[in-house]
Amino acid sequence: MSILKRPIITEKTASLMEQGTPQYGFEVAMGASKADVKKEIERVYEVEVVNVNTMIVNGKRRQRFSKRGVVHGKSPNYKKAIITLKDGHEIDFYKHI
Repeated sequence: MSILKRPIITEKTASLMEQGTPQYGFEVAMGASKADVKKEIERVYEVEVVNVNTMIVNGKRRQRFSKRGVVHGKSPNYKKAIITLKDGHEIDFYKHI
């Protein structure tokens, strides 16, 4: 099982990428530690990681109306890691496309 699930590319993470220090967001496995995330990023993308911040994002509650009444549900929780790279390093998510 891989520690990195997918990169998070949103307007907020795009603004982090454009600021002075390069920062990137990733969805990671719930059991992954900061050291595990750092090793995996450095191995996969061949960059030098300075800092790793992790957080658990609670899933949103959702409801919809159907023929049988109101159906309640919830999207799953996930763990997010914000990676700060050393100056001069960057990750290109689109180079393999």
